[in-house]
Amino acid sequence: MAESVTTTTWQRRAARLGWVAVGLGALALGLLVWAIWLVATAHAPVVDESPGPVLDLVMAVLPVELDIGAPRPTVLLALGLGLAALLVTVVALQAANALRVLSSRRQVTEPLPGETSAVGRRILGAAAMRSLELDVTPEWPASALPALAPTVVRCTVLLPAHDEAAIIGASIDSLLSQTRSADRILVVADNCTDATVEIALARGVEVFETVGNTEAKAGGLNQALAELLPGSVVEDVYLIMDADSTITPDFLETALGLMESDADLMAVGGLFAGEDGAGVMGQLQRNEFTRYQRVIGRREGNLFVLTGTASVFRGYALATIAQARESLIPGYRGGVYDTLAMTEDNEITLALKSLGAKMISPPQCRVTTEVMPTWRDLRKQRLRWQRGALENVGAYGFTRTTALYWSQQLGLAYGAIALHSYVALMAIGVLSVNGLRWQPFWVAIGCVFLAERVVTAWGAGWRGRAVAAVIFFELSYSLFLQWAFATALTHIVTRRGKGWNDVPRPAVAAAVLAVPVAGALGAQWNPISAETMQSSWVEALAIFVGVNTLIFATLSVFQMLPPIRKTIHEMRARRAAAPPV
Repeated sequence: MAESVTTTTWQRRAARLGWVAVGLGALALGLLVWAIWLVATAHAPVVDESPGPVLDLVMAVLPVELDIGAPRPTVLLALGLGLAALLVTVVALQAANALRVLSSRRQVTEPLPGETSAVGRRILGAAAMRSLELDVTPEWPASALPALAPTVVRCTVLLPAHDEAAIIGASIDSLLSQTRSADRILVVADNCTDATVEIALARGVEVFETVGNTEAKAGGLNQALAELLPGSVVEDVYLIMDADSTITPDFLETALGLMESDADLMAVGGLFAGEDGAGVMGQLQRNEFTRYQRVIGRREGNLFVLTGTASVFRGYALATIAQARESLIPGYRGGVYDTLAMTEDNEITLALKSLGAKMISPPQCRVTTEVMPTWRDLRKQRLRWQRGALENVGAYGFTRTTALYWSQQLGLAYGAIALHSYVALMAIGVLSVNGLRWQPFWVAIGCVFLAERVVTAWGAGWRGRAVAAVIFFELSYSLFLQWAFATALTHIVTRRGKGWNDVPRPAVAAAVLAVPVAGALGAQWNPISAETMQSSWVEALAIFVGVNTLIFATLSVFQMLPPIRKTIHEMRARRAAAPPV
């Protein structure tokens, strides 16, 4: 029989099989829970309520000599689905491993043996094997790593700018004042109509002007990289930095030194902080950035995203992205940046991680970037960030790389439900009985949340701590971000165009809720009957809020404690460095 030909790429294969594995596993677990429920409800209690010998009671509880009987069909089906999920998971991990062409620790160098297909036919059946295209695998991609890693690198800076005359000078000055100078600085001027080009030339740097670019920052960078990458060598690295940002003087020295000392390191991302100004709203953003820095520090530099404000990439890693699009990662072949992605920095992070690249954000690599001065500007920015993140993980599917990012999005959704449930319960209580009971236990829980907000914002200075101590500011900001998440998700589901000018402001929605609550407290107004607090649905809401409050309070305590993994590493390092007794 002639061997069939598959048109499925490794990227589509990994994404599809990941979702199939999740679906099969969920079905298997659901059926198993259902079977247990049927067993528990279909028979009389194992332990007789009548008094009896203690030994009989122990024998029944253990349960020894209990006749369970033949397995139910539900159990057998659950076991079959579980086996199918295990098989599909193995093949999905194989597909994800095939993508890791930028990893020196690639565990498999060729597809799994043909016996896997035989096992798959027995478990899944021939029809499922054909529909999932498991009978034939695409050609195994070769490694993209150079034979010899460079010991000294050569850095070119790309500074994409569109009408950045007000800030481009400060950005270039921060590059010129580096303790280790860049070998070349190139301002990528994209359709500039102000003095951006003149300011750049006056500071002695090169300018690359885009031609006919209609694809914003990603398109401009693709044009510049299309000129640079064909002539690059393995020693070339590229710092890609926003024109509205500045970097610390030792940024390049740190990043380039790490790349020279670790051949597996493909990218170094900066840790961003917000510029001064914009009042309380600006400080809330700076607190948010400070907390992100703290999280990355606790993860020992293991980053979530290579920030577009300033990140360093190996040239051959960028070239591999361009060559791997449409086969190993989403996007159009030949483009380093995906011009359809709303958040190109998040997308290129997923691309590199899918290809097995190692990356890090060291604490020395700091970037100062702009903060949004108005709620309207912040709303536009966060809608773009949230929608871009959701669309990125959707394009990549469910793989070993995106599992963490999917869990983050689910966590955001759950957090939004939990916080809004809490606000709704408080509002119902105030509007029905015009008062709140101050119980010591829940006051203590509130103090835990307050302490966590202050501790995690400690690095933002006294202003950050003062704003964090006013829990109303933090609560309002969290609600604002959650509204942006919900709005972005709604736009994706409804396939709304990528424009946000007509979106209602979350701040207005929050004010709509705050006004009647404040009025109820001040004017003894109770538009909701007191009997509402005794209803079953309010009781269920209260239980849900109480459980969530305890869960998030526990997480807050862990956020304030030293990271366990990092502490263990430090203890081991101290023991290894200690002189022998």
